[in-house]
Amino acid sequence: MNKSASITIDAHQVASLVEEHLASLAYTLRPDYRAALEAALPLETSERGRAVLEQLIANARLAETEGLPLCQDTGYVWVCLEVSGPVYVPADVFSGVDAAVARAYKAAGLRMSMVQDALADRTNTATNTPAFCEVLAQRDGAAVGQRDGAAVGQRDGAGAPVLPKGKTGAPAPSLCPTAAPSLCPTATLHIMLKGGGSDNASALTMLPPGADVEGVLDFVTQAVADKGANACPPLVIGVGAGGSFDSVASLAKHALLRPVGSLHPNSEIAALEEELLARINALNIGPGGLGGSTTALAVHIASAPSHIASLPVAVNIGCTAQRSISINL
Repeated sequence: MNKSASITIDAHQVASLVEEHLASLAYTLRPDYRAALEAALPLETSERGRAVLEQLIANARLAETEGLPLCQDTGYVWVCLEVSGPVYVPADVFSGVDAAVARAYKAAGLRMSMVQDALADRTNTATNTPAFCEVLAQRDGAAVGQRDGAAVGQRDGAGAPVLPKGKTGAPAPSLCPTAAPSLCPTATLHIMLKGGGSDNASALTMLPPGADVEGVLDFVTQAVADKGANACPPLVIGVGAGGSFDSVASLAKHALLRPVGSLHPNSEIAALEEELLARINALNIGPGGLGGSTTALAVHIASAPSHIASLPVAVNIGCTAQRSISINL
């Protein structure tokens, strides 16, 4: 990339958008997730499960109406800048994000959840910073991400929901629907609030390639069986398959950006998503972990190339407080 690119990302704009949307993200359940909850209500077989779903829907309405957090865990802040084509991204693109997060969390009275260091100093930073930031650059239908100069991931070409500024839950029209990706400059800013409970239920493994698809299905199902009840179901399950040890987790997280229940463009992978959803809902964990047929609302898989000797798989779970927005820059 060079400064003659047709799009130049401005660090001030990135920080301003983060600050602008954090409070509303904490208060507002993603519309596609809320619609999925409402659709699941008449289909839930458990009376207790239906009661939990009704409470979750009521909680979402109250949070949005009263300007209250959906959940007491207001999460860490994850910011991903996804670009394709000739886009200039300055090295300091995230330089203002931490200050923006600190201001927004303080102004909105949101819980501060970050500690100074995972091992050496677990005192609260009192600012909910640092935020976790990365750049994801699309390349020939895949993507290579960078975080502070280090490669962090590859992903499939399915893409995440791209939403107009200030909107959530419905994809925006493509900025360049006919041009080749390498020629079409696009930039999308993804912002997510991710709670500790759902992240704690996540899992990663390096399967041998002989484990094949069945091994992937078994691992994902077992991961939800082991910890899904603690992640505030009903859930959305993000699954990454392929890439490398460090990139497969990024695949799984990006899968959570897809609109809930959207079909994967690859019919074989779409069928695997449906099979996994059926297996997970057969676990009878149910809404709130109290039993029922709605343990998960959707399974979203993102896959990538991998080494011939390995089959990386990661699970990143989205809880009942799905809080993200994707903004066209």
